[in-house]
Amino acid sequence: METRIESLPDYRIAYVRQVGPYGAGNVRAMEELKSWAEVRGMLVDSAILFGIPQDDPRLTEPDRCRYDACIVIPEQYESGDAIHTGRFLGGQYAVITVKHTAEDVQKAWSEIIPAIISSGYQVDNKPIIERYTGGLLKQHLCEICVPVTKL
Repeated sequence: METRIESLPDYRIAYVRQVGPYGAGNVRAMEELKSWAEVRGMLVDSAILFGIPQDDPRLTEPDRCRYDACIVIPEQYESGDAIHTGRFLGGQYAVITVKHTAEDVQKAWSEIIPAIISSGYQVDNKPIIERYTGGLLKQHLCEICVPVTKL
C-alpha cells in the first residue's frame, strides 16, 4: 500500500449529516449532498467532497454514529437554505488511493494504521476521512486520509 503525507488546508464546507449505523445511510447522505451541489453548479471536476465518520462504532452505539457528507464551498458562499455549513480543519494527513468498493475501502481502513506507525507517524486525534474529487470519481477511486503527527 502506497502512503503519502499531505498537508490539507482548512476549508469551508457544506454538509449533510446522517445519524445511525454506518452503511446505506451514508450513501443516502452523500447522494443528497451531491444533488444539492449539482443544482447549484458545484459538482464539477474540481469539486472536493469528504465523507467524515465522526464516531468510532466500537465506542459509540450504532444508532448514535454520525457521518457527514461534505463538499468544499467558496468562503463567500451564502447558503440561505437547509444545508449545514462549517469548517474542515486541515493538517498533516497520510493519504492512500483505493478503489471505491466496499471491500477495497474496508481493506484499506484495516491496513493503513499499521502502515502509518511503521513509517514513523502516529494517528492524530481528528476524524479519518474519505476524500473524493471529480477525477477520482470518474475512475471509481477515493482517498483515505488519516490525520497524523510525526513521532
